[in-house]
Amino acid sequence: MARVLFQDEFNDIAQTHWQVTEQGNGTVIRRYSSLHLSLFPAADDGSYHNAQITDYAPQTRTFRLVPPLRLEIVAYMGIAPSHFKGTAGFGFWNHALAPDLALTKSRLPQAAWFFFSSPESDMRLAKGVAGAGWKAATLDATGPLAKLLLPLAPLGFLLMRVPLFYNLLWGIAQRAIGVKERALEPSLLEGEHTYRIDWLREGVTFAVDNEVVLRSPYAPKQALGFVAWCDNQWARVTPQGTLATGTVGIAQPQSLVLRSLTLSELD
Repeated sequence: MARVLFQDEFNDIAQTHWQVTEQGNGTVIRRYSSLHLSLFPAADDGSYHNAQITDYAPQTRTFRLVPPLRLEIVAYMGIAPSHFKGTAGFGFWNHALAPDLALTKSRLPQAAWFFFSSPESDMRLAKGVAGAGWKAATLDATGPLAKLLLPLAPLGFLLMRVPLFYNLLWGIAQRAIGVKERALEPSLLEGEHTYRIDWLREGVTFAVDNEVVLRSPYAPKQALGFVAWCDNQWARVTPQGTLATGTVGIAQPQSLVLRSLTLSELD
């Protein structure tokens, strides 16, 4: 059974539940029955642009969401995924490190979300899953094994450049940081679909239109916040030690559109 904690069908222009973040030319536009997280072409291609809603203040990052929870969102992209530049998505996370935060405020990342990135990104955290595209994914680098392996990361990055060691060791590292991913068809984003995340204490289940697409045994244990966003960032994070981020120019308007959102407590 599920008990509804909060529901938004984006009909009320005066809704104040969300913390709205608009950076650069990022704009959060509430229309009747939809919320548009939108970016527009900018003359300065080097600037960061972000349209985002959260249930927490990004400056303080005080989180209140804990499992067992169910998040259901009806969403689509306002542009063909092949033309989208940057990243977009929705789900639970701990705002580990973002362009609006100083490096000194970084945290070990935790997330359970649906995540899209354009080809400029390369985040190959799960063996056999491409580093860009539309995914269901979990990540929890706060576990005891992850913290134990953290001092060995520089050596690990070197070893991962040798295919033999990558095949032998990355599975261990992937489990340590709670990574489980499933690539989804980007064409899903061209129309409205219902995305569901069941965040339980023992794992996370992802579904699209009531069809389970991923069961992850890794469930973030700490309180997290809700986020939905559309930005022009790219990131490259690979087992071989590539760590880089940047921004990509926006040539045409693009948006992530939310039609409804329901957060429920599960028994």
